[in-house]
Amino acid sequence: MPTDSQKISNKKFRLIFMGTPDFAKPGLTALIADSNFEIVSVFTQADKAVGRHQDIISPPVKNLATYHDLPVLQPVKLKTETATIKNLKPDLIVVIAYGQIIPPEILAIPRFGCINVHASLLPKYRGAACLNAPILNGDKETGLTIMRMESGLDTGPILRQAKIKLNGQENLKEVHDKLAKLSAKLLIPTLQDFIAGKIKATAQNKDNASYVKAIKKEDGRIDWTKSALVIERMVRAYHPWPGTYSELQGKTLKITAVKNQPLPSNQHKIGEIFLEDNNLAIQTGQDALIILKLQVAGKKELSAKDFLSGHRDIIGQILK
Repeated sequence: MPTDSQKISNKKFRLIFMGTPDFAKPGLTALIADSNFEIVSVFTQADKAVGRHQDIISPPVKNLATYHDLPVLQPVKLKTETATIKNLKPDLIVVIAYGQIIPPEILAIPRFGCINVHASLLPKYRGAACLNAPILNGDKETGLTIMRMESGLDTGPILRQAKIKLNGQENLKEVHDKLAKLSAKLLIPTLQDFIAGKIKATAQNKDNASYVKAIKKEDGRIDWTKSALVIERMVRAYHPWPGTYSELQGKTLKITAVKNQPLPSNQHKIGEIFLEDNNLAIQTGQDALIILKLQVAGKKELSAKDFLSGHRDIIGQILK
């Protein structure tokens, strides 16, 4: 463990950064700007072919690192890079949404260990879908945990946490952006205090742990037998990806925004589209949802009013 005698201002600390999506960019930006750290390498996921035309897209972290002339490595399996990481002689490794498990032999390399920024208040919501889970569950708060990594999934001792309040109206993008911004603010002082021996890592209470699996595209399909409250949270938790959708006349219909307050109406068939005071609504297993925005696959997103002007025939139809 670091001690008070280790003054962070006396030298640059060699650092490897591991991250992939937009969420990791503010943290990397903060590290680049801090003169105490020398980023000796950035590890990120491989480029991917996406879309109809299979265009090759680089991860956001790679683009940021390249812009700042940082060396980038994109191994398919991190374990193959153990020798490379040893040769880089990192003082610490910082991980933010990298997307691969860090093998024990790599966790053991840096003298200050591997530090992870996780987007939940651990031990709650270990795992991949930690941004979605508090919205889906109607939590009143969420936040960030900075921890020292160990071999278990998000089980390491906690260095520092920070909370944000949720008002029940945020969508995934809004929570993502707030926590990404917070990570940049929290990361540097936490690393400084940890290296200087001013933080005592606190073990997680495993009895309070919960796990959330990775979200798949099919998780966005709406089951209209569920309550309006559950579906409303789902619409927010899955926006913009994977999105929430149903099927109408053999076409995918995306529900992109709904009114926050369920409509106390239960006289229609489940999944039936109807009008209530000129508002487009859909019956669920309990109460109904007023639809604010929607989109037919391949078309642009429309307000419910604009959509109705060209699709009046949907009233009375049943979503599958």
